[in-house]
Amino acid sequence: MKKIVLAYSGGLDTSIILKWLQENYKAEIIAYTADIGQVMDKRKIIKNAKRFGVKKIIIENLKDEFVKDYVFPMIRGHAIYEGVYLLGTSIARPLIAKRQILVAKKFGAYAVSHGATGKGNDQVRFELGYSYFSKKIKVIAPWRIWNMQSRSDLIKYAKKNNIPIPKDKKGAPPFSVDDNLFHTSTEGKLLEKPSAKAPEFIYQRTISPERAPNKPTFITINFKNSNPFGLNGKKLSPSKILEKLNLLAGNNGIGRVDLVENRFIGIKSRGVYETPGGTVLLFAHRAMESVTLDKKTMHEKESVMPRYAELIYNGYWYSKERFKIQKIIDKNKKKVNGSIKLKLYKGNIIIQSRITKSKAYSEKKVSFEENKTFNKANIEKFIRFHSKQLKK
Repeated sequence: MKKIVLAYSGGLDTSIILKWLQENYKAEIIAYTADIGQVMDKRKIIKNAKRFGVKKIIIENLKDEFVKDYVFPMIRGHAIYEGVYLLGTSIARPLIAKRQILVAKKFGAYAVSHGATGKGNDQVRFELGYSYFSKKIKVIAPWRIWNMQSRSDLIKYAKKNNIPIPKDKKGAPPFSVDDNLFHTSTEGKLLEKPSAKAPEFIYQRTISPERAPNKPTFITINFKNSNPFGLNGKKLSPSKILEKLNLLAGNNGIGRVDLVENRFIGIKSRGVYETPGGTVLLFAHRAMESVTLDKKTMHEKESVMPRYAELIYNGYWYSKERFKIQKIIDKNKKKVNGSIKLKLYKGNIIIQSRITKSKAYSEKKVSFEENKTFNKANIEKFIRFHSKQLKK
């Protein structure tokens, strides 16, 4: 039989797709799940896949690879899309696409398939990733070719084929949720109305700042070569650092964003994002760079960030342009070493101290008490020069 590798979560959408692929392609489906830190029940995934007669079910633990090779480079670039979005969904798709193609090659599958909708960004991100690693393997995107046009149609199909339909906390069909170790996103239903307030029950990994503890939490993040490697002086794996920061920051009401974003394909959409650990990491990394990098390097990085973030959002992680910008971002990463102590309190991140052996920051030069080595006459020349630039 022909083989198709499906990016399978075990949830409603991909279970429907699995059944639909079997009906329409008469192929053996290989169910592939990338464990990148999302809330998942492996036994349920296996059970659901076996209900459809799937014999090959692959669940890969990619948490450390995801954080080390995808999240950390993005943190080093301070990537934020449209001023607020930390790109939690965007950064996960390239890795899943890469591994999915490798599985397809290993088992001789002629096609891969995903559950991204026809109006969303993820279809682009998946398929640009597929294209980078293989031009020969066919892509099947059910949402663009089947007759089902809405979530209601999917529910009807699920009932017809005895596919379990999950419920949200209010007993209704769920919001559209994507999660991984870096973030959780929630979309759909009443969130499609910009005028509607996001209900508190949709938040999964953060509590509201109002309900956060009255006592602050103090943490120290240790950096080496621009990457976090420890928490409170204890060395941890990349995934463990993010896991612990998610818990600490989430419990202090940090990392919520309610965003109306401009999708790559031209549609505006609203999503609620939770990125507690990532929010703290990005804040801490900026603080670490402030005392270890020179002005020129920092400003060069900031100048390329909007384009860098846009490339990631649009699915161009494997593009030559993104690789080129990453080199600019990482040019002086070996200088970024030290530790940042932070206070987490009711949605706020407050710097307590910056400790480094770097000489980029000079207490002597900045001191109000020491002016002997500072030539004030040079400043007058500096101002006169720039006064002339105003007329150019």
